[in-house]
Amino acid sequence: MIAIFYRKDGKLVVAQSERDLSKLRREDVLWIDLLSPSSEEKHTVDDFLGEEIQSRAQAEEIESSSRYSETENAIFANTNFLMPGPEDYSMEAVSFTFVDNCLTTLRDVPLRSFTELQRRIVAKPQMYPSGYTVFVSIMDQRVDLDADMIELMSKEIAQYSKRINQQEDINEDFLLDINQLQENTMIVRENIIDKQRLIQNMIKSDKYPPELQARFSVILQDITSLINHANFSFERLEYLQETVLGLINLDQNNIMKIFTLVSVLLMPPTLVASFYGMNVPLPFQDKGWAWLSLFVFMLILVGVVLYIFRRKKML
Repeated sequence: MIAIFYRKDGKLVVAQSERDLSKLRREDVLWIDLLSPSSEEKHTVDDFLGEEIQSRAQAEEIESSSRYSETENAIFANTNFLMPGPEDYSMEAVSFTFVDNCLTTLRDVPLRSFTELQRRIVAKPQMYPSGYTVFVSIMDQRVDLDADMIELMSKEIAQYSKRINQQEDINEDFLLDINQLQENTMIVRENIIDKQRLIQNMIKSDKYPPELQARFSVILQDITSLINHANFSFERLEYLQETVLGLINLDQNNIMKIFTLVSVLLMPPTLVASFYGMNVPLPFQDKGWAWLSLFVFMLILVGVVLYIFRRKKML
């Protein structure tokens, strides 16, 4: 699928066929958006730009040279966009190619930031004079969405903290949920840092319009704030994880304490019972009231042990 945004007679026109490129000049094209393109669409765009658009495999490379590179006529930039799921997040690679003032994007899945921006461009085309402006707007919207995800995670962390304070369902599943939230926080932070590197490289280039410097600077400030917030959220999750582990250890210690107490309480009666269970003559064993006296004596021993435990504040 392809969407071509270009100007004709001072008006913005949107075309959805690669055949229209043969009728257009590159300086009239604002943005070419490729969504899971066919090989024919991709080759047609390559010929129109005079540069080969990076493949998905290249867009997913993690080396810095693959994430951003420049040639004499073009800029190639790659980053990942997060897709929130029921439990975790997935990252989708997006490739940006700049040739002159024309922006070409390549992606495999629909993205909300792209859809919303396309509507804005159609509604207010005068606000987007070049492909670089489109790119800045995409980054701006994407950072806003990342901020929303971090805010949602902060609310989840607050809920987990409240459950810990109220000691509700503190078990292994609860600990696994916190671990999953930690993993999501690391993924979001990694994704934000990737965009930070991309924008910093873009600022260093002599190809982008200097008038966008202020907008890039604002986005970088927002990204720095999000990184700090993500770091704080991760530290808070570590604190919650340690608290849960401490509570689980306390519960286990209490259980062991009960078993130990029962064992100690039964030791003196067991010792007496073992003596009178031996097949040897013992005092009072031929008396009818011997069993009752032994039973009372065992209860007295249990009471003495309990008294000692309470006196030592071990209960």
